[in-house]
Amino acid sequence: MAVHGGLLRADTPGNGHVVDITEGVASVAATAGVDRGLVTVFATGSTVAVTTMEYEPGGVHDLQTLLDRLIPPSGSYEHNRRNHDTNAHAHLRAAVIGPSESIPLVGGALALGTWQQLVLIDFDDRPRTRTVTVQVLS
Repeated sequence: MAVHGGLLRADTPGNGHVVDITEGVASVAATAGVDRGLVTVFATGSTVAVTTMEYEPGGVHDLQTLLDRLIPPSGSYEHNRRNHDTNAHAHLRAAVIGPSESIPLVGGALALGTWQQLVLIDFDDRPRTRTVTVQVLS
């Protein structure tokens, strides 16, 4: 088994900002020069997540609205009380969605659906530079 990979970086304003990382991941996967394999995408940090979705303004808005209802920023969270912090909702949202995705590589391309993109979601309540590790196993 061989492992290839690289890093992506994204500057975000936080607060649920969604970044389409599909092209960046595909570019790293292409440098591996393999036909078949598995691409793992992992975001570093406890207030950031990676998932797939149809990346379009309506879908992004609906996801943000859903998360605001399920895990509101203004909730009464023990994390905020204990740590004199304001980002407990960010940790919880990231934990629910998760930091990684694995996508098959078929014919040298990511096996994503027509309307399926890989996205990074930064839930923290401040701007950040996020790092995404991309590994191709072949």
